[in-house]
Amino acid sequence: MFSAAAESATRKLTPLMTLSEFNSLTPEQAAEALRPCVDISRWVTSLVDARPFPSRTALLDCAAAAAPGWTEAEIDRALGHHPRIGEQPAGPSAEARHSRSEQAGLTASDGTTALIAAGNRAYEHKFGRVFLIRAKGRTAEDILRALRQRLENHPAQETPIIAHELRNIALLRLEGIVTS
Repeated sequence: MFSAAAESATRKLTPLMTLSEFNSLTPEQAAEALRPCVDISRWVTSLVDARPFPSRTALLDCAAAAAPGWTEAEIDRALGHHPRIGEQPAGPSAEARHSRSEQAGLTASDGTTALIAAGNRAYEHKFGRVFLIRAKGRTAEDILRALRQRLENHPAQETPIIAHELRNIALLRLEGIVTS
């Protein structure tokens, strides 16, 4: 049975639990709380197995260290939970709530919105994946500029960029789940 903190962690996803509460979750509960950050089992397992963490900084450092080396298959699986940039995902899933929150600050003119939508389609056609970028802290114009630049890449150049953005998003989400 979930504790109140574990139940909160898997349902609300806004400052959800203290580090102490996270450390005390069962492995299954901890994995369930972490999976919305990034659905890469190896990353989730690494963090679950490394508990207890002495500090939030140690948790975030471990999370960052566990991220490099993700395979294309792992990245593709994780991308399956990410909407197109500029589109608000529907539904009650933790991933959808995270995405809505991360893109909440984006405002764009109709022209910029249309250019991002066209860029998304071009990116998906070229790379066979959604365009992924950390939206938090960026303007719509920043995102459009990055999208245009990344459309010039070859797939071998783009995969490490996607992995980097996915890692940044995972760490931001983790910061929002586990408080000091």
